[in-house]
Order: sequence, then C-alpha cells, then structure tokens
Amino acid sequence: MSENQKIGMQENRILHTDNHTIVVNKRSGDIVQGDKTGDAPMADAIKQYLKEKYNKPGNVFCGVVHRLDRPTTGALVFARTSKGLSRLNEQFRKGTPEKVYWAIVEQMPKEKSGRLEHFLKKNEKQNKSYAHSKEVNGSKKAVLNYKWIASSDKYHLLEVKLETGRHHQIRCQLGEIGCIIKGDLKYGAKRSNKDGSICLHARSLSFEHPTTKEWISVTAPVPNDSLWQFFESTAKTTE
Repeated sequence: MSENQKIGMQENRILHTDNHTIVVNKRSGDIVQGDKTGDAPMADAIKQYLKEKYNKPGNVFCGVVHRLDRPTTGALVFARTSKGLSRLNEQFRKGTPEKVYWAIVEQMPKEKSGRLEHFLKKNEKQNKSYAHSKEVNGSKKAVLNYKWIASSDKYHLLEVKLETGRHHQIRCQLGEIGCIIKGDLKYGAKRSNKDGSICLHARSLSFEHPTTKEWISVTAPVPNDSLWQFFESTAKTTE
C-alpha cells in the first residue's frame, strides 16, 4: 500500500488541479499541517499523490494556503508552485476568495437569515474561542452571514458565508445564538458523531487562478453520511 493511500488521497477527492493549484475534499480527521499528534498532514499526502500520478522525480512542492479545523470537511486549496503559493496567500489575506460553508445545527435560528457580529477571544489552553457582544482585551471582530436551507425531523441545514476568518468562527458564533453544530462537543453539542466529525462542511470555494487570473470555482460533495446526503438532495430540489 502506498503512502498516499494510507493517508487517504484518493483520486475521487481531487476537485481541481492544474500546474499551480490543487483543490481537495478534506475528510474529517485529516490535518492540514503537522502538529503535536505526529499524524501525517494532508500536504504530505498530496505530495505523494502528485509524485505517483505524474511520475515526478525528487521533491514535490505543496504549499499550505489556508486551513480547516480537523473535525470539519470540504474544499481546501493547496499551491503546487511557490509562485502560486505567494499569490494565493495574498488573495486569502485580502479575503478575495469566496467560501461557502454548510452547517447542520441542532436548533433552528430565530431568524431564517441574518448577519452575526461578535468579538471572539481565543483561549489557547482550551483551543477554543469565546464570543463577546462588545470588544474585550485580545478579542477580534468576527462577522458572518447565514441563511436557512432545509430541515429534517431533528436538524437544520444552514449556509454560512464569512466576512472575516477567525479561530473556530462559525462554530463559536452559531453556538452563541443557540445553533450548535451537530457533533461539536466543544461548543455545546449534546453528543458526538460516531466518526468524531462535526457537521461543518466547506461546501464551495472560488478563487482567482494565480497566473491565468481565471476564476476557479469548485463544489465539494458532502460526506458519505445519510443525514448529509439527505440535506444535499433536499438542497438541490430547493435551488
């Protein structure tokens, strides 16, 4: 078994690739960069995938552009060249890319759509953010927009678009209004998901190609889970 198979970079998880970029569908449990757990990061899996697919000799470049929390899933772009990395980094710094998230929550929001503004303060020891209605020492302003898409008998699907990119922003802000993400024990969920995931998915990602300037848009299929599949099919019928 090859290394890329061990850490799960199967062909069907590649959403887009070209000379400068590669977009993959992250699974829950995958880590974007190495951490204290010592688990193999996605960047290593992608390097091995590219090395094997294109028979590349020597070292393969794979630059981390942005991140998703370990228990979340969805679209994630990496750079295949240093030029691509620097230009994509600049885009993400400016907030140019368009990112749409889907969240399955335990409670319906009071309003079917809205804009949330909080000041988030990160607790490093707990690896958790806390929301405040007013600015406090060490806090950062966090803004997102959400809208209700569909409901099952127990859960509700929200679409979320970020205006800022803060630590655990969606998890923290939705939790603050009582819309706790399914499986997210850290922010108040009643129970965990069996696979350790939380029901937060980076559904789509759009960005400017670093050299051609073409607008690249990808949609990440939802996890292979009956509730996610229900909401994906329901969302399509309501579009």
